[in-house]
Amino acid sequence: MTETEKTAATSAHLLGGFVGGLSSAITLQPLDLLKTRIQQNKNTTLLSALRQIDNPLHLWRGTFASAMRTSVGSALYLSCLNTMRTSLAANRGVLRQSTKSSNLPQLTIYENLAAGAVARGMVGYATMPFTVLKVRYESTFYHYTSICEATRDIYRTQGIKGFFRGFGPTCLRDAPYSGIYVLLYEKAKVIMPLILPRSFITQEQNGRFTFYTSAIVNALSAIFSASLATSITAPFDTIKTRMQLESAKFTSFFPTLSMIITQEGSIKLFSGLSMRLTRKALSAGIAWGIYEELIKRFM
Repeated sequence: MTETEKTAATSAHLLGGFVGGLSSAITLQPLDLLKTRIQQNKNTTLLSALRQIDNPLHLWRGTFASAMRTSVGSALYLSCLNTMRTSLAANRGVLRQSTKSSNLPQLTIYENLAAGAVARGMVGYATMPFTVLKVRYESTFYHYTSICEATRDIYRTQGIKGFFRGFGPTCLRDAPYSGIYVLLYEKAKVIMPLILPRSFITQEQNGRFTFYTSAIVNALSAIFSASLATSITAPFDTIKTRMQLESAKFTSFFPTLSMIITQEGSIKLFSGLSMRLTRKALSAGIAWGIYEELIKRFM
């Protein structure tokens, strides 16, 4: 691959990740906001969280920080992930071993698991300030009127380290999630065409799936993979949210875990799972569906 082709490929992954992440962030922000409010204390339910919202537009509170985190994060993540996976495939002498619905390189189970986890951990650290701002802005604990006000308040009270609050549980949530997701997603793209109704499967003359079939296969594979990975890593999300909202009370990972279990019960570790599950599944379906098709167009 020439330098021009490498640059074009990198740009395609950055663009695909950015557009997919931005689309899903704006569309699904209400689910993210409700999840944060359910997790912020043990007494909040979905119904009570909805009752606190007096204007439907307030469901999109925090969209800017969320969109920045998700779009930029998704672009960086998918670009890093592709670089790692392409390098791993090249080491085995296989640069392009795609499925009928995808142009992405195929790796072993362990390679997919490791590449997904490492890429997410790196990008998660880089985008951590957006995560903290998003959570603070979405909650009812802080009555910020703008992202700038939230930024100034965090810096004034906690300094630079305040923007990286909760990175430990965030990494413990996102790295395993991403590794599990990539592993399951690649497997699902192979299995999904075998279990879908035959009327859904149409192919082009070159044997590849049509746009219609590819979109269905990739979206359903993403939704399934995201749902399972989200359920497994849900406790880390709750711990992360508590540490970012009440930093004086929840100081570190293990004390936070212990306090939630002893004072509220183990089930509270899965607080907000329905919202996060719905959001992550739909987000994956939208983002990866757009990403996969854009990659085909530009590569």
